[in-house]
Amino acid sequence: MIVIDTEYQDLTTPSGPMRTHLVRPAASGKYPGIILYSEIFQVTAPIHRAAVQLAGNGYIVAVPEVYHEYEPLGSVLKYDQAGSDRGNALKTTKPVKQYDDDARVVLDYLASREDCSGKLGVMGICMGGHLAFRAAMNPQVRGAVCFYATDIHKGGLGEGMNDDSMARSGEIKGELLMVWGRQDPHIPTEGRMKVLNRLNEVETKLNWHEVNGAHAFLRDEGVRYDPELARSMFGLALDLFHRTLAVG
Repeated sequence: MIVIDTEYQDLTTPSGPMRTHLVRPAASGKYPGIILYSEIFQVTAPIHRAAVQLAGNGYIVAVPEVYHEYEPLGSVLKYDQAGSDRGNALKTTKPVKQYDDDARVVLDYLASREDCSGKLGVMGICMGGHLAFRAAMNPQVRGAVCFYATDIHKGGLGEGMNDDSMARSGEIKGELLMVWGRQDPHIPTEGRMKVLNRLNEVETKLNWHEVNGAHAFLRDEGVRYDPELARSMFGLALDLFHRTLAVG
């Protein structure tokens, strides 16, 4: 399916304009909407390709620039030490409330589009996995996919590094897919088990997968990329969105 991949909208948020990249099927019709949350580097080429892959399967994909308050619109951080340092610094500078406000703005925007069916999902990678987890607390989110979501187990997102994601996890009412790499040093076994136990405690509609992969195994750039794991786990993500959004 051909997709249009050049559109963006600068959405108004309580903390300023937020550039949001949009990828959708070229064919006319109504499609479910998905927010795709990036890693700390914003909308890089691998993130864009992931958005194209989702859109090619029949979804309108919105990719917000998560650091729009701090970086010029359109900014992309490099996959190097300087980019990593900047992204990690901003991750714990931005207040959690602003991340949450951004999510509601994008969800409302997708729902308002004439080409959107109104069925909404979220997906995120690395820090974006944590943002997708929080966005899934919005009641209109029917399905959520989180790839190796960082900092949930230790409440380390946002200003003050004291987020309430674990405490609020019972607010996630849609179906949830959590994917982890067992060789990921950012989320050790005890951290993953803490998240799993909490999600079981609140009776989440949960799919849980651990694979023998490193952090960033989904990113099709760099030495940690594992194409076989990426293919199979992305397939599980598409299965979930088909089940919860396309078919409902």
